[in-house]
Amino acid sequence: MSANIHVRTSDKKAGSVPVVKVDQPLTLVIFGGTGDLTRRKLLPGLLALFDRGMLPEQFAIVGFGRRDYDTDSYRALMAGEVRAYSRVVVSDARYETFMQHISYFKGDLDNMDSFVGLYEQFKDVEAFPASKVFYLSTAPSYFGSIISSLRKAGLVNRPEAGKPSSRVVIEKPFGHDLQSAYDLNQKVLRLLDESQVYRIDHYLGKETVQNIISFRFANAIFEPVFNSRYVDHIQVTASETVGMESGRGAYYDKAGGLRDMMQNHLLQLLCLVTMEPPSGLAADAIRNEKVKVLQSVRPPSPEDVEQNVIRAQYAAGTVDGEPIVAYVNEDRVPAGTRTETFVAAKLFVENWRWAGVPMYLRTGKRMKNKATSISIQFKVPPLKFFRTLQCDDDICDFSASEPNVLTFWISPNEGISLSFSAKRPSMQLVVENAKMDFQYDETWDVDLPEAYETLLMDIMRGDSTLFTRSDEVEAAWRIVDPILDHWRDRPEIPLHLYEPGTWGPLAAKELMHEGAAWVNEE
Repeated sequence: MSANIHVRTSDKKAGSVPVVKVDQPLTLVIFGGTGDLTRRKLLPGLLALFDRGMLPEQFAIVGFGRRDYDTDSYRALMAGEVRAYSRVVVSDARYETFMQHISYFKGDLDNMDSFVGLYEQFKDVEAFPASKVFYLSTAPSYFGSIISSLRKAGLVNRPEAGKPSSRVVIEKPFGHDLQSAYDLNQKVLRLLDESQVYRIDHYLGKETVQNIISFRFANAIFEPVFNSRYVDHIQVTASETVGMESGRGAYYDKAGGLRDMMQNHLLQLLCLVTMEPPSGLAADAIRNEKVKVLQSVRPPSPEDVEQNVIRAQYAAGTVDGEPIVAYVNEDRVPAGTRTETFVAAKLFVENWRWAGVPMYLRTGKRMKNKATSISIQFKVPPLKFFRTLQCDDDICDFSASEPNVLTFWISPNEGISLSFSAKRPSMQLVVENAKMDFQYDETWDVDLPEAYETLLMDIMRGDSTLFTRSDEVEAAWRIVDPILDHWRDRPEIPLHLYEPGTWGPLAAKELMHEGAAWVNEE
């Protein structure tokens, strides 16, 4: 147990920061307008931006779907959903004003006539501003065909000076392996410019994720020790307590934890904490450095996969008195499937800064806590002058020196903590582990924007910093593909089981090198 020291920043409220606003009138079209993402995240996020005065005076939201609605029935369908999932409380009058900006277009993604009809409707530029954002909240199999139809119908064109902008947002997964990602990139980039494509990863919209860059490069005391001379290892964890609720089993069993989380979310977090200082804060300056990190990660050899990658599945068990079925018995999950619900891997970034430093990544379903974090564990001093006192309630004992650990808490409670040794008040020269905690909600009297709010705002403003570029996507798949290939070719490789409500299989603990342990198993 460690002592806690809470740090305090300036008393200035976050509200003193100038409000960012989308000035250009625009039309946002959501393909998959009746889907779960639209009602849970996109429309509630847009409502929050509207309530804070961040949207332009002229804007239109068009839900595109195949169901038999008109605008009035679509608004009625979404009305309760948007309020239920919104994190802001708005007045009835304000809410009704927002809903008046929403309309519905009944169309078929497989029918070119639907896209031509959409083009004809958009000739009314008073109702539908000429600058367009097309959000592809559909099955991945439609991504390429939708963009092709948009281009053929004249709804999107390559950027031209003086012409209205058009952007396309693509949800993950972007491909299911390197070849499919490459093929999709080639198809998209034959029709659009890279600057028009926004491949979304909602993890990058979280406040603490963005704070990693400012923490590293705005504070001269930390950046000099972010290297192999001082860092023992880095951990990236994304754990979830949920299983296959809401019928997710059908999708998840085709993806698995490696594709669903590690290929995108975890590798993106690793990039931000290990990249070199960018030449500036422009989107490509930051994305250039992220690509360099991914290109420096050693693709796992077959031996690496067997020794440094752990895959597992949750078994049946009990959590808080409630019975939990095994993954193989979940709804829409095939019996006997070997799809992983947990994966942990040890990777190496082979560049001058990080040579020899293990990078541990793990993610899993049905784990003990919901938590996403990045921890940098520093090396212990070469000479151990002090005894370290470890206390658990009233029971204390001496132990070896504890390493300093810097942790970025990304969710659910955003913050940054730093553990260090401090002399314990006594007549003896002994030290105890202490921790400095910075928590967003304790520092600023403001609600943090939800990740999709931040990303939607950046899309509408044309800022692609937090979105993955085509070469980033392919570089990430080059790391993951050898693992997938080896698992496919060697089905006898162990699939570990773990109890729900735990931190995963014992093998994940054994993956760590001597003197290292997962830091947030509390």
